[in-house]
Amino acid sequence: MSSHPLDAISEQAIDWMVALNARTPDDALLQRLGHWLQQDPAHQQAWDRLQRRLGRPIATLRALEQRAPGQTAEARQVLLQPTHSRREVLAALASVGLFGGALWGAWRSDATQNWLADLHTASGERRSFTLADGSRLSLNSASAVDLYFDPAQRLLVLRRGELLIQVAADPKRPLRVRTAQGQVQALGTRFLVSQEPAATRVVVLEHSVRASLPDGRWLDLRQGQAALLRSNLIEPLADEQQQRAAWVNGHLEVLDEPLHVVIDALRPYQRGYVRVAPAVRNLRVQGVFPLDHPEEAVAALAEALPISIEHYGPWLTLIGPGHARQKKS
Repeated sequence: MSSHPLDAISEQAIDWMVALNARTPDDALLQRLGHWLQQDPAHQQAWDRLQRRLGRPIATLRALEQRAPGQTAEARQVLLQPTHSRREVLAALASVGLFGGALWGAWRSDATQNWLADLHTASGERRSFTLADGSRLSLNSASAVDLYFDPAQRLLVLRRGELLIQVAADPKRPLRVRTAQGQVQALGTRFLVSQEPAATRVVVLEHSVRASLPDGRWLDLRQGQAALLRSNLIEPLADEQQQRAAWVNGHLEVLDEPLHVVIDALRPYQRGYVRVAPAVRNLRVQGVFPLDHPEEAVAALAEALPISIEHYGPWLTLIGPGHARQKKS
């Protein structure tokens, strides 16, 4: 699963594509599409990007037919004729591999960037390292770190993902972890740092650290405390955060989180893209889920919550409103 979900505008472009293929386009539908395209240059750019990647249905299917003769007839029938089922359209695209090859090119680019880092993990992989100073570093799935160790400093640059480090004491060289929003400094301690889309999450598991922003503002955090480093402030977190380190043992522990946050935590462990419908994004979740078997985690969510799960090949999963299953007595 891609660790970075598609942006909202790309999702909207997919919805328009599905709508156009789901029935014969009429003037009203085309006018609504035209209005959406004119609302923002980013809309037109996302639409053009989607069309370039998927190509015209006829040309795409002809190319696929040349590569795999006789295997695209069903998809051709669905894509080139009006249909009444959103499920059929998405399933047809997934069946010929369009989602895998077209919409997740950015994920492949991110993976390439990971390989250039000093230490990295692939999707679904966790690794631990003993650093030159004796510190013990663990990386969560799809993470990347650069190391700058010399006689004057111990610096880790977290490029993406999440790390947990047990720091070896060295009073002359405090260990620092730098992220997009700021840095965390410690002597001998154990803490977690996560690079999130617009913030850095810091959780202190032992002793204390100092979190700081580029403008000089800082906050000391002690064992059991946590904070989010944003571009313009450090936000202390009052709720329990130490369970976030459970990934080191292969588990995702959730005390009381929205569904979309839980899905985001599972994304680096599974292929493809999971889209959570707005109607169910904020359903509350509590439980312990296996990271190495994300399909079991998603199935468990479907058992406990009023949601439906639809799979379109290995590359696309839609989570929407549904009914919670009755528990067996």
